[in-house]
Amino acid sequence: MEVKKTNKKNAKQSFKGYQRLFWNVFAGGIGFTVFIFLLANFGVFGSMPTFDELENPSSSTATEIISSDGKTIGKFYLENRVPVKYEDLPQHLVDALVATEDERFYSHSGIDGKGTMRAVFKGGSRGGASTISQQLAKNLFHGSSGSTNKLFRLVQKIKEWIIAVKLERQYTKQEIIAHYLNTVDFVSNAYGIRSASNIYFGKEPKNLTIEEAATLVGMLQAPSRYNPRFHPERSTNRRNIVLGQMAKNGYISEAEKITLQGKPMVINYTPETHTKGTGTYFREYLRDYMRKWVKENPKKDGGTYDIYRDGLRIYTTIDSRMQQYAEEAVVMHLSNLQKEFFIQQKGNKNAPFIQLNTQERNAIIKRAMRSSERWRQMAEQGKSEDEIIKSFDVKTKMTVFTWKGDRDTIMTPKDSILYYKHFLQTGMMAMEPMSGNVKAWVGGIDYKHFQYDHVAQGARQVGSTFKPFVYATAIEQLQMTPCDYVYDGPYTMRRGTYGIAQDWSPKNSGGKYYGSVSMKNALAQSLNSVSARLMEKVGPKSVIDLCRNLGIKSDIPASPAIALGAVEITVSDMVAAYSTFANQGVYVKPRIISKITDRNGVVLYESKMESREVMNKDVAYAVIKLLEGVTEYGSGGRLRYTGSGGAGYNRVTGYPYGFKNPIAGKTGTTQNNSDGWFIGMVPNLAAGVWVGNEDRGAHFKSTLYGQGATMALPIWGIFMKKCYADKSLYVSTDDFEQPSFSQIETDCSKYRRSYIGEEGGSSNAKRDSLSPPVQSSSPNNNTTTTTIQEFDF
Repeated sequence: MEVKKTNKKNAKQSFKGYQRLFWNVFAGGIGFTVFIFLLANFGVFGSMPTFDELENPSSSTATEIISSDGKTIGKFYLENRVPVKYEDLPQHLVDALVATEDERFYSHSGIDGKGTMRAVFKGGSRGGASTISQQLAKNLFHGSSGSTNKLFRLVQKIKEWIIAVKLERQYTKQEIIAHYLNTVDFVSNAYGIRSASNIYFGKEPKNLTIEEAATLVGMLQAPSRYNPRFHPERSTNRRNIVLGQMAKNGYISEAEKITLQGKPMVINYTPETHTKGTGTYFREYLRDYMRKWVKENPKKDGGTYDIYRDGLRIYTTIDSRMQQYAEEAVVMHLSNLQKEFFIQQKGNKNAPFIQLNTQERNAIIKRAMRSSERWRQMAEQGKSEDEIIKSFDVKTKMTVFTWKGDRDTIMTPKDSILYYKHFLQTGMMAMEPMSGNVKAWVGGIDYKHFQYDHVAQGARQVGSTFKPFVYATAIEQLQMTPCDYVYDGPYTMRRGTYGIAQDWSPKNSGGKYYGSVSMKNALAQSLNSVSARLMEKVGPKSVIDLCRNLGIKSDIPASPAIALGAVEITVSDMVAAYSTFANQGVYVKPRIISKITDRNGVVLYESKMESREVMNKDVAYAVIKLLEGVTEYGSGGRLRYTGSGGAGYNRVTGYPYGFKNPIAGKTGTTQNNSDGWFIGMVPNLAAGVWVGNEDRGAHFKSTLYGQGATMALPIWGIFMKKCYADKSLYVSTDDFEQPSFSQIETDCSKYRRSYIGEEGGSSNAKRDSLSPPVQSSSPNNNTTTTTIQEFDF
C-alpha cells in the first residue's frame, strides 16, 4: 500500500516536472524567438532598412522619354522599370493578384499566421506562406539569395517578416500592391507591371483585359517557366489556374471563368530595347544630350543624376504621331527605291561604287574594316594586322539587314561591308518654325545595323538647297524681288575673282539656257548660271554671314562655288535655316526638350526658346514666294501630281500626292548624284530630307533616280500626306502670312504688267532705277538680250 502511494506521488511529481519542462521550453522558445527577432531588427544578422529607406525604397527606375502628345517613346535603363500608381491599375489585375498570391491580404498585417502554420506542418505542399508584403520586402531589400543553407534562409525569412510588418505600418494596402507590382521581374527585359504590360501585350496596365491580367499574375510564380512568348501552353494552363482562383474568391463568376479559360493565349510581343522601337536615332542623340546635362545640372546634394537609375522624366518636343509617319515614309519609299539601286548595280565589278577604280574601292573597304567592331576586338586580343585582315575573308554566320527583316546568312565580313555599302541612307527632321520644337527625327534606315545619325551627326553636300541663301542675300543687298528678270546664259567668272585660281564656268543641268527669266523661275528651275551671277554681285562673305545668322555651324569656304551647294551641312541646320523664312525672318534654335522632372514630378529643367531676328519680314516673305515657285512649276512640281487612272507608287515620282495648298520648298542634287535633298515648308511645319549612300562613291548612275526630286522628295510627300490625313495634328494648309505694307513686290503678274506698260505704258519706278543690261562676260555667249529691261549678271 505504501509502495503504491509512493509510486503515485512520484508519477505526479514526474508529470509536474515534465509540465514545468514543457512550459520552460515553450517560454524559452518564445523568448529565444523574440530575442532572435530583436537581434534581426537591430541588424545583428545584416543591415535592416532605416525609416527613410522604408519611406523611400530604392530601386533602379528607368528614365522615361515622353513625347509632346504624352506617349512614352523610349527609356534609358539598367532595369526597364517605370513605376505606376495604384489608380493606374485595373481592379481585375489587383483581384487576380490577391486571389492567387495572398487570399487574406486585406485581413493580415504583413504575416499570414494561417498560411505560415500550413507551410510549417505541410511543408508548403499546399502553397507558400509569403504574403504580398513579404514578397515586397524581399524584392526591395534583399532579393533572392539563391542559398541552400537552411539557417541562412531562416534568417532571411525572419528579416522578411519584420520588414513586412514595418511596410504594413508605413503604407496602405493599395500602396503595397502598387509597390509590389512595380518591383517584379517579368523577364524579357520587363521590370515591373508597366513594362510587362507594354512588352507582352503592347498596352498600358489600365487597358489589360481579365485574361491578360491573369497571364501576368500567373508569371509571378516562375516568370521564365510561364513566359507566354516561349511557353504558351504552359502559360495558358497557369493563367487558367489564376482565373480559377478569382472565381473561388468571388471576383468573377463561374460562367466568366469558363468563358475566359476557353480563350486562346494571344500576346502582342513588343520588345523595348535601345535599338528598336520609335525614334531610335533621336533617343540616342538625346542620350548624349543628357550625359552633358547631368554634368552641368547636379543634384542639390552635389551628386550627379543617373539617367539609368534615377527615374527622370524627359518631356520632349517630338510628336509620336509625326515620328511614326516619318519612319513609315522612309520605309515606304526607300524599301522600293533600294530595289532599283540593286538592279542598276548588276554587272558593276566595283559595286556599289561608280567611277572608282579598284584601288580607291579597296581603300574604302579597308577604312570600314579598321572602324569595325571585329577589328577592335581582335586588336585587343593581340592579333596582328595581317591576321585581322585575313579574318575578313573567312565566311562566318551572321545576321544582316534587309528591307524584309533581318536575315541569317553566311558570308565573309568583307562581303558584308560591301553589302551594307549598297544601302541608301537618310536623314529627316521636321520642326515648327515659330517655336523651334522638333517634331520628328529619323537619322537612318535601321539603328540596329546603321548607327550613324544623318540628322545632326552627318553633314553632306547640300547642292541646290543652298541657293535660297544666295537669293536671300541678293534680295536684301540689291533690293531685288522675285519678279525681277535676270539673264540665264553661258557664264564665266574670271580667275582672281574672290580669290579663285582659275576661270569658273558653271553650267546648267542638261546644258540648257533660257535667256531672260524671272528670279522666281530661275530658282524653280535651279539654274546654276543665275546663282553664279548673283554670287558675283553679292560675294561669298555676305552669303556666309547670312548662313551664320541662320544657325549653320559648318565650315563654309569663302568660294563662289558655294552658290551651287559645294558645302557640307547637317539636316538639322538646314531645316532650322529654312524655317527662318517661314517665321518671317526670325531664326529659332531647334529644341528637343520642353522640360525634365525627377521621379516625383519636381521640375528640374525647363527649356526656353532661343531666337534672333536675321532679316526683315519682307525679305523672308520674298524668299518664301521664290520657294513656292519650286513646287508650283519647278523641280518640286511632283507634289502637285494627282495621278490618273488609279496611278499608284512609282519609284521615280513616288505617289500621286495631289497637294493643292501653298508649299515652299527646294530640291537639291549634288555632283554624280551622290546626295539628294528636299526641304519643304507650310506655315506651321518645316521638314527636310536627305538621301544618299554612306560613301559618296556609291550612287545612282542617272540623274533620273539620283536627283533630290526622286530620292528625297517622295519621303517628304508621304510624310506630309499622312500628317494631313491626321486631323488632330492641325498641319496648316493656309497661305504664308504676308507682311503688312510689304516693300517687295511678289505678285509677278501684276508687276510685269505694270512694267511693260499695259496700264498706260508707265514703267515701274523701282525698275527704272535698276542698271541697264550689260553683255555677259562669257566669250561664248550667243544668247541675245530681250527688249525687257533686266539684270544681266
